[in-house]
Amino acid sequence: MCFHSKLSKKAQDIESRFDAKFNNIKQYTSRDNINGFAFPKTPVIANLKRDIIQQFSWGLIPFWAKDNTIRKYTLNAKIETLHEKPSFRNVMDNRCLVITDGFYEWQWLDPKGKQKQKYLITFPENQLFTFGGIWSEWVEKVTGEIVNSYSIVTTEANTFMAEIHNSKKRMPVILTKENETRWLDGETINTFKKPKIDLVAIAIK
Repeated sequence: MCFHSKLSKKAQDIESRFDAKFNNIKQYTSRDNINGFAFPKTPVIANLKRDIIQQFSWGLIPFWAKDNTIRKYTLNAKIETLHEKPSFRNVMDNRCLVITDGFYEWQWLDPKGKQKQKYLITFPENQLFTFGGIWSEWVEKVTGEIVNSYSIVTTEANTFMAEIHNSKKRMPVILTKENETRWLDGETINTFKKPKIDLVAIAIK
């Protein structure tokens, strides 16, 4: 799963890495802890506007939703069941890159999870990377506001992450610079299961 992440880089560094420009750079604020359950707006690159960095709300709201309460259940989307879930099956081809430089996970130290060790998971040298995401456009019924929102796609944990997220053994779909375009192009979703990547885990006191 992935409910807590971070993005501590400067806007200019993000623009340089992704060869794209913020549509409103003043809205961007670097953060060391982004809590998904606060449904924040975070930087993404959507498949329809690849040269623009937009800020979408974390927690996907399907176009058919009556209100936004569903978003607390759609922070993540399991890659294995995307085609089955009503919230996700109509937007599987609405791909986006969720920009990050780390996320947090908790390792259970006892069978019931009463004691846990928090870890920060990053790329070597704290590089920028992306989660594979899907997005949706929803119209707020009262105000008419258009809300773009996303879900981070998750998969079975690889060997490295299974030792850390040892309760659920899940992890976000993590993309490298080399396969970000393939994700946006809509390559078969199963291609991105169980990513083979080098990650670094830092224990947080």
